[in-house]
Amino acid sequence: MDDASTGQVLEVVLPGVVEPDGLVLRHRERPTPGPGRALVRVEATGVSFAEQQMRRAKYYDQPPFPFVPGYDLVGTVAEVGPGVDPGLLGGRFAVLTKTGGWASHAVVDAADLVPVPDGVDPAEAETVVVNGITAWQMLHGVARVAEGQTVLVHGANGGVGSTLVQLARLAGARVIGTASPRHHDAVRELGATPLDYRDPALPAKVRELAPGGVDAVFDHVGGPGIVDSWRLLGPRSTLVAYGTASTRDAPGSSRLPVLRLFARLLLWDALPGGRTAKFFNIWTGKRDAAGFRARLGHDLGAVFALLAEGRLRPQVAARVPLERVAEAVALAESGTITGKVVLVP
Repeated sequence: MDDASTGQVLEVVLPGVVEPDGLVLRHRERPTPGPGRALVRVEATGVSFAEQQMRRAKYYDQPPFPFVPGYDLVGTVAEVGPGVDPGLLGGRFAVLTKTGGWASHAVVDAADLVPVPDGVDPAEAETVVVNGITAWQMLHGVARVAEGQTVLVHGANGGVGSTLVQLARLAGARVIGTASPRHHDAVRELGATPLDYRDPALPAKVRELAPGGVDAVFDHVGGPGIVDSWRLLGPRSTLVAYGTASTRDAPGSSRLPVLRLFARLLLWDALPGGRTAKFFNIWTGKRDAAGFRARLGHDLGAVFALLAEGRLRPQVAARVPLERVAEAVALAESGTITGKVVLVP
């Protein structure tokens, strides 16, 4: 068992390059937090695209196998270490972890805890931790999208995409969102104009909707299609690339596709004409720990406020018990969902 009475933790281990049913459940003694640390009882953690890449050894800087995945989590503080404010005990917080979230309990730096507003469901909050920070910072920090502009969001039904569509609409932007036809109704309900991402005439259809080009493109796909994303930009506009989903299942190096994308973006960004091309990495600036935490707390706090006010709709694709993690991962990778699959320990 994984409750407090047993003093044990249930966690999911990724042992190597395996199919979802190769993930390993294990119990271990519940750790004691050290100085500056806190033990969080996890109430919700998610299946992000990062974990889909990690189980294929395709994430750019993943740790060596075996390890516990889990890019983010929401939970309550169960114990604090020396030097940590005891007032945190019992409070609900979100944490960006990169790994370690797929567990019943996790030890984290207390300084990384971001408060979750009262009354917000943990699973709903979980859907906008890494997704919300990513969407907010790309929209407002990189592209600086303004009211009246038009943006193109690839994968508008996904975890980041569905959040990005909503935040762009709240900023007063018009949104064109690509997705498979089965998700067009959901994309339309979020406030975007849906287009089929597999349609060979996609660039022409975007041009019909935005004859002068779009003001920003948010592209998680990478690969050859990134060229169309660049060509669809209007003057003084921005391409924001934040992944290489097109190479998730491709054999070979995990780093080469990213490096190729970097090189292409650097070349485009140096061209005259006012258009810019940027790669977004949520961990940029991590060496300045204080500044990084301040930005993360501010931006996630803004997203949580919209969630608490009901202006941002959480996209929970499914809630799956941690013990059924294989089922959750398979569902997240199926291409049949809108939003994010949440693991509930």
